[in-house]
Parts: sequence; C-alpha cells; structure tokens
Amino acid sequence: MADPAVYSGSSGRGSSKAVTSPSENYCLARRRTLQVAVSALLTESGFDSAEKAAVETLTEMMQSYINEIGRCAKAYCEHTARSVPTLSDAVVTLIEMGFNVDTLPVYAKRSQRMVITAPPVTNPPVTPKALSAGQKRTHPPHIPGHFPDFPDPHTYIKTPTFREPVSDYQVVREKAATQRRDVERALTRFMAKTGETQTLFKDDVTTFPLIAAKPSTIPYLSALLPSELELQSLEETDSSEQDDQTDSENAAGNNLTDDPSADKENSILPPGSVVPSSKSSEENLIDNPYLRPVKKPKVRRKK
Repeated sequence: MADPAVYSGSSGRGSSKAVTSPSENYCLARRRTLQVAVSALLTESGFDSAEKAAVETLTEMMQSYINEIGRCAKAYCEHTARSVPTLSDAVVTLIEMGFNVDTLPVYAKRSQRMVITAPPVTNPPVTPKALSAGQKRTHPPHIPGHFPDFPDPHTYIKTPTFREPVSDYQVVREKAATQRRDVERALTRFMAKTGETQTLFKDDVTTFPLIAAKPSTIPYLSALLPSELELQSLEETDSSEQDDQTDSENAAGNNLTDDPSADKENSILPPGSVVPSSKSSEENLIDNPYLRPVKKPKVRRKK
C-alpha cells in the first residue's frame, strides 16, 4: 500500500498563482486537507498510485458533496426558525440525498481505517505590546459598549522631556577635539579632490592621496607682502583721512557764493595750471565702488 502523501501531490487550484489574501490561504488549506482525505480513501480501497487528474476529480466531487450537505442542513435549520444546525438537520439532509444513515456506525468502526494526523498549527506572530503610558479610559455610561475603545493613552498624553546640557570638562574637550579632527579631515579630502594630489603608491592613485606642494619661484615674497589684516587697517586709515578732507572741503564751500565762475568743477584751468591733489587722489582710487571712501555732499547756502 502506498503512503497517502503520494496522492496528495500539489494543490489543484492555488498552486499556479501566488496566494496573498487570508481567504485564499484558507481555501488552499481546505483543498489540501480534502486531497489528503481522498488519498487515504484510495489507499483503503487498495490503490497503490493514482494520477493527479483523478485525485483532483475525486477531490472536487467530495467538496461538492460536503457543500450540498451544508446547504441543505442550513435550509432545514432556517425552516424551523433556528440559526445553528443540529444533528437532526444533518440526518434529514443525508436521507433527503439518498444516503443510508444506518451504515454510518459500521463504516466508522472499520478495521482498515487510516487515521489522518492533524496539520501542524503555526503559532500566530506575536504582536508587540503598545507603549504603556497612563491609564486607559473606559466608555462613559452614555456611550454604548459596542463602540470602539479609546486609543492608547500614549497617543494623546503629552510627556515633556528635558535633556541637560553636558558640562563635564573632559567630555567637552573630547567633543571639541573630535569636531576639529573631523573638520580637518573633511577639508583635507576636499582639497585632495579639487586640487592636484600626490600618492605614495604608483599602482593605486586613490588609496592614500596627498595634497601636492606648489613650489614658489620667490619663496621670500610672501614675507615681504602685507597681510590681509594690514591691508584692511590701511584702508580704514585712508577712508578716515578722506572723511576729514571732505569735511574740510564742505566747511570751506559753505563760505562760497553760487557764482558759476567760482565753481571749481565747472571752471576751465589755464594751460600752465596744476591739478590739485584732491583731483589726483580721486583718479588713483580703486574702481570698486564698495571700497571707495564715503563722500559727503556739498552744502550751499541760499541767498
């Protein structure tokens, strides 16, 4: 005699497509259980093997027979104003379908009966517990009990948290040193990627890049040139001197009349005249308007 698993094979309806929904999983499990029962009946009848199409046909016939029994039992149950079928409803259904009910006890006590083990039950996945905060509220008396429960308290309870600043000297120094190291490393990588680099390994250029040193033709030139701070101080000094000179010009211009011949800007210089120092300083100024000193407008008195 062959093993019942030989006849079970693969599922008939759900094997060709991917099962995703719980209802399809339930139908697939029920179909496999019926196939195992049909394989056991074939083994009891003396069959050693069976084709897949024959097993599928017998499984479909058994499923249709069981569905018809359930439908008729439900109809007899509802006919007598009940909602749960009883044993009498099933017996009446078998008699209505032409089955001899007296042969059931003898068939149940047969000697060559095969016992089918129950399928393994997988434990459902453990649902993690929700965050417990506060006490869960119950329904007030005016709310019916079949209404959904209140959400977990942690969804609407406000729990302020405060983090104390780190004031330990050792931790602060270590954090500052770590940040400085990260900044230097990031700057070194940026300069290595954007500029010329040298490497210690000839085969792999990107393993350990070094920033290439740029040789200067005049190495002592940087020591002779003024620094940015010195240039800035010089510019501030020049701007202050220009402001003083402009103030003195405005004070002198207050005593002049509105005679157009006395206007210095519109007057025509003689051939042998010399340009004043103020005019020559204006020509030597930087073209950048943001670096020019501020000029105060000339004030003229009305007659």
